[in-house]
Amino acid sequence: MTNPKILILFYSLYGHIYELVKSAAEGIKEAGGVPLIKKVQELINEQNYDEHAKKFHESIKDIKTADPKKDLKEIDGLILATPTRYGNMTAQMKYFIDQTVEDWLKGTLIGKPASVITSTATQHGGQETTIISSMIPLLHQGCIIVGLPYSYQEQMRLDEITGGSPYGASTITGSKGDRTASINEKKLAKDLGMHLTEIARKLM
Repeated sequence: MTNPKILILFYSLYGHIYELVKSAAEGIKEAGGVPLIKKVQELINEQNYDEHAKKFHESIKDIKTADPKKDLKEIDGLILATPTRYGNMTAQMKYFIDQTVEDWLKGTLIGKPASVITSTATQHGGQETTIISSMIPLLHQGCIIVGLPYSYQEQMRLDEITGGSPYGASTITGSKGDRTASINEKKLAKDLGMHLTEIARKLM
């Protein structure tokens, strides 16, 4: 049995997105895939980070920065993980995508499954618009979009405020960034990783 290689590209300033990335990677492994976790290039001068950002980025210093000229090649699936900025992906993620013209011209990602993970400060802070707008460049690349079907019923919980939708996995950080991803949100991210990997295997 072939083990699908799934690239998780992420940007995370304080670690909220990274928590979901780790959960998605667990799901990829559980489905028999190989998660490749890489961060996109930072565009902010790290000297301007506050103490929370400095502490988090120190913790991920050993994670390699993705190369837009190399890292989309020879993968079987892709997950973009980005916080929202005004209902859209971060500039850091967009900057990476804007450098992938060579792969677009070659059709590197045509027929490859792709999913999106995001976070917002509030429940209605743009999770769905960020995920959907992030799908547009993936469609231009020829990807097959993979969301979270309603068979993953944790997204329909009413007993707690939670991220997750049929479009993808997500978390709510709180207006001060003091909320960490819930057990439910982590499970949905794990489910997304599993679901994407299972589809990647079928498409190989």
